[in-house]
Amino acid sequence: MPQIFTRSADTWFRLALLVLFGAPAALLAVCLALARSDYVTGVNWTVNQPVPFSHEHHVGGLKIDCRYCHDSVETSAMASIAPTHTCMSCHSQIWTDADVLEPIRQSLVNRSPIRWNRVTRLPDYVYFHHDIHVQAGVGCVECHGPVQTMALMRRDKPFQMQWCLECHRDPAPRLRPRAFVTDMTWTTTEDRRQLGERLMREQHIDTSDLTSCNICHR
Repeated sequence: MPQIFTRSADTWFRLALLVLFGAPAALLAVCLALARSDYVTGVNWTVNQPVPFSHEHHVGGLKIDCRYCHDSVETSAMASIAPTHTCMSCHSQIWTDADVLEPIRQSLVNRSPIRWNRVTRLPDYVYFHHDIHVQAGVGCVECHGPVQTMALMRRDKPFQMQWCLECHRDPAPRLRPRAFVTDMTWTTTEDRRQLGERLMREQHIDTSDLTSCNICHR
């Protein structure tokens, strides 16, 4: 009986199966890796600003409390950004002629706000309230990273749903006394989990409620 298939037919058939089933799997793996990449999440990417404000200088060097500029962080959903007169409360006396601060001076003269570019942005379908997290004892550093070391502000965390849920399922190790929420270098000799669990009991925080869909999606 004559041979119907060539000797290489089996090899080509296996190669075709590999492409047929392997290509979708490889494509899925690439998409998942891309979704978690810094390119998509924006982690470690600095954002250009009209004035190169340095948290490293103001927070790390001068020890200015977060709430001096973000004055609504304890009472509202938005942390707020310092208005021009807050900047000028210092810079009307120091660095008064610095070229880099010309946009600030013009903002004051023209009574027009500085158009800062957002570093941290959540989708419109995500509800987030700074007040709730601050009052619960979630330190600024937990979400924004060590801003006291950032010469230019960058996103330190991915702000993806999985990242949020990791904290909502187990918030205890991330909690601290409210008095130290804005202290970027706060440490304690007490076990963080035991401390957090005690704070959760005091505040009646129930993790079963924290993972409900309507907590973040309203």
